[in-house]
Amino acid sequence: MKIVYEISELRPYINWVYFFFAWQVKEQAEKDRLRDEAEALLTELESRYHAYGLFELFDAYSDGDDIVVRRAVGNQELVVGKIPCLRQQQGNPPYLCLSDFISPQNMSADFSSPSSSKIGLFATSVDIGLETDFDADPYQKMMAQLLADRLAEAAAERMHEQVRKAYWGYAKDEHLTIPEVLVEKFQGIRPAVGYPSLPDTSLNFLIDELIDMHQIGIHFTESGAMKPHASVSGLMLAHPKSRYFSIGKIGEDQLLDYARRRGLPLELVRRFLAANL
Repeated sequence: MKIVYEISELRPYINWVYFFFAWQVKEQAEKDRLRDEAEALLTELESRYHAYGLFELFDAYSDGDDIVVRRAVGNQELVVGKIPCLRQQQGNPPYLCLSDFISPQNMSADFSSPSSSKIGLFATSVDIGLETDFDADPYQKMMAQLLADRLAEAAAERMHEQVRKAYWGYAKDEHLTIPEVLVEKFQGIRPAVGYPSLPDTSLNFLIDELIDMHQIGIHFTESGAMKPHASVSGLMLAHPKSRYFSIGKIGEDQLLDYARRRGLPLELVRRFLAANL
């Protein structure tokens, strides 16, 4: 499902903490000045630019460290994709993998909730003009780019809320304030591609095959990085015990196994996961 967002709908969902971090400002007076300028620019951008959300819900089950994705086709439910995940190998147990939060084919008591047998795939982005229309003014360009990043993240936050409460509906009775939403007091997680629990950006190619991110204007580099840069993609998991974690460093054994499960040459996967080796 594709959703078009007006900037005004997303403004309450902007996490300004990351905006200030990007500017590397700590003084409150400077934060106030930047916030005022950003709010004024958002008002100017209203109706000229939009953000976009895209998601689809699938039945799924875990197969080891893989998430197997299924879709109803006619009277059958067919396997339409597989998302290979990585498991922590360092630190203290439990050594987590995102597939741990999806029910296996032979469901155990830990997966009594039907929401654990589904997965959401999503992407959000903005009009490319937010990244290209301000080249004449370096300061304005940086401000627009950082706001574009925040709007893409805000669209993911707003869309995830709509999915939880309506489209998927596993949290119909959720009543959280936006500040509570921004600190993730809701059930479930939304791990993004390229982030610590899902570090391989080339997984975007697999997600794109299932939800067609081009329909909201997203294109890819050879490694799977997204354009516009202000884009987010990933998974939505609903298991009550699901939580974020970092894969960290992996060994050669897991690299070999992951390359096998990806069906890609080892040296190519080594490039994709260079930061984790």
